[in-house]
Amino acid sequence: MTDPITIRMGGYGPPTTGFSRSLKFIGDSLEAEFGKRIDVKYVWNVMDFGYRAEDILWLVEDGVLTLGYQSSSYLTDRVPELGFVDLPFLFATRDRARGAMDGALGRVLGEAIERRVNYRILGWFENGFRHISNRLRPVHAPADLKGMRIRVLPSEVQARTFELLGCMPLRMDLTEAIERIKAGTIDAQENPFANTVTYGVHKFHRFHTVTNHFYISRPIFLHRQAFDGWPQDLQRAMQSAIKRAVEFQRGLAIEEDREARAAILAAGCEIAELDAGELAQFRAAVAPLIAEARGTYGQKLFDMV
Repeated sequence: MTDPITIRMGGYGPPTTGFSRSLKFIGDSLEAEFGKRIDVKYVWNVMDFGYRAEDILWLVEDGVLTLGYQSSSYLTDRVPELGFVDLPFLFATRDRARGAMDGALGRVLGEAIERRVNYRILGWFENGFRHISNRLRPVHAPADLKGMRIRVLPSEVQARTFELLGCMPLRMDLTEAIERIKAGTIDAQENPFANTVTYGVHKFHRFHTVTNHFYISRPIFLHRQAFDGWPQDLQRAMQSAIKRAVEFQRGLAIEEDREARAAILAAGCEIAELDAGELAQFRAAVAPLIAEARGTYGQKLFDMV
């Protein structure tokens, strides 16, 4: 009897998160179709085993894991085109962002990743719109951020964004960021509300501001040799399962955002909603970066938005 094909899926969050539940959705779909032909295993949170969150990248590239996800910003040093979707205020609405990532923009970026990294890109989970939290004071304008030490994802575009907003951006992995937030050695961070609650940041940051400054996606990537070596029916089934899991995860993301906002308020924190005039100040501050980006990335990518 032929040994089953082992599929090891991993992430960097508790099993209760929408991302972990979506991995289980993929695994359940495949097991229902292939039974004992496959053996699905899960590593919900690689940080529980001493890895950094960013290690998910090499764990899949080297074939230790078969499938993983990670915010696209972590790949910008190797895939410069991904810096485009790190631009601030690029997407006006969630629906527009989803449409772009499911359409031509997502295909172009997926192909760019595959040219440089040992992956197959089969879809994009939604990390969603990001907001600022801090331990010092309410934020209603860029002037309120002046001098704050803020953790950003490992992306030069994101670092440049927060320099223009008056911060001192610190590029670091999530693992280190959580430790430094707890220690109070950084003042601020930016994340979707669900991430802020998942990693317990709201226990240390009282002040939260709805900025929607970045919309970040998480590519779903597979070890190229593993996927390419599968039978065609399993390849097609994985593609189909991921497509349905993306819809599942995006639905959960809306619920998680609502629940996270409630948890932040229940912890005694403040959530500041910006009016149009306040938001315009943030957009104006980063306008030079957008102007530079039109020369760097070209109008074609902007048209895909």
